[in-house]
Amino acid sequence: MTILNVGLIGCGNISTAYLMLAPTFKDIRFVAVSDVNEDAALARGKEFGIKARTVSDLLAADDIDIVVNLTIPAAHYDVTKRILDAGKHAYTEKPLVLTLKQAKSLADLAATKGLRIGSAPDTFLGSAHQQARAIIDEGGIGTVTSGTAHFMGPGMEMWHPNPDFFFQPGGGPVLDMGPYYITNFVQLIGPVKRVAALTSSAQTERTITSEPRAGETIPVGTPTNIHALLAFENGATITLSTSWDVKAHNHRNMELYGTEGALFVPDPNHFGGALAQADAMGQVTEVPVWDHPFGKLNWDLEKETPRANYRTAGLADMAAAIIADRPHRCGLELAVHVTDVMTSILKSGETGQFVDMTTTCDRPAALGPDAARELLKEDA
Repeated sequence: MTILNVGLIGCGNISTAYLMLAPTFKDIRFVAVSDVNEDAALARGKEFGIKARTVSDLLAADDIDIVVNLTIPAAHYDVTKRILDAGKHAYTEKPLVLTLKQAKSLADLAATKGLRIGSAPDTFLGSAHQQARAIIDEGGIGTVTSGTAHFMGPGMEMWHPNPDFFFQPGGGPVLDMGPYYITNFVQLIGPVKRVAALTSSAQTERTITSEPRAGETIPVGTPTNIHALLAFENGATITLSTSWDVKAHNHRNMELYGTEGALFVPDPNHFGGALAQADAMGQVTEVPVWDHPFGKLNWDLEKETPRANYRTAGLADMAAAIIADRPHRCGLELAVHVTDVMTSILKSGETGQFVDMTTTCDRPAALGPDAARELLKEDA
């Protein structure tokens, strides 16, 4: 069995999930970690029994096939370019990059070198979202004509130890959380045609309440309250509201309305959750959960609200796709299109004009229960 060796750049919070969950997948093996802060790399390497290397050494290593980019969003372009220049496949945390120009530049470089780029989020591969995909594809709510999505809360300074970059250009709720929502909409109903948006910020500076920097103030340099309209190529129109200026709300995460019913989809930042469906008469019922491996509870089991967490599924699928010479689901075309949508939302907020997409993409292949099991080790 072919196993691809993986290196990691960026040993911050999210690296823990990647390193903890990777051993459940059969086609990948992390062999090295790195960070510009070498102490952080040494600590993470010791924690997981993986060799810590400098960034340069990791990129030059002959025993690494794929490099995962977990740096802050502002560094994604430069680091991913370095990975490709080193002759290695790249998989990056979301967002892919911060501008469409950067996205197209990376796509051209990858094509020239015959390398793959994959990009989070991979949560759309989860049980709930793939079951929603199956219901839609089977005509369960007819033709999707409209919908809503809401990600709104009080802000990242409430919990993140270093939230500064979230409130600067390249941050904000659309670029931070938009990838989960927009990617899920694209995999459910297809690509976006044009967008319009209103944007604002409730504050010019924020006060950190998380440790270890509680009490510090940080400036706000990007919109934190964004309400957008998305027109999809299939004719559907969807409202997307994202904000870090909302103390509380009662909106569902995602709702899709069709000619024969409606579908209520859980948080696309998570793999699992419960679906509800309305029939043509408007009667709403819970959807029985299907037997999909990416819905099995495996995270925070000691807490009151355990959940399904299979981050690295997208990386594992990319490795399997490289081995089998097929398209990977968290693909570059999808990530470029989502980048186009998000940056166009911000552009519309600045200009007050509708913005047409200059990119499109195919929906990624569905990942049903059997296909998901193929990515896992037999004992997972």
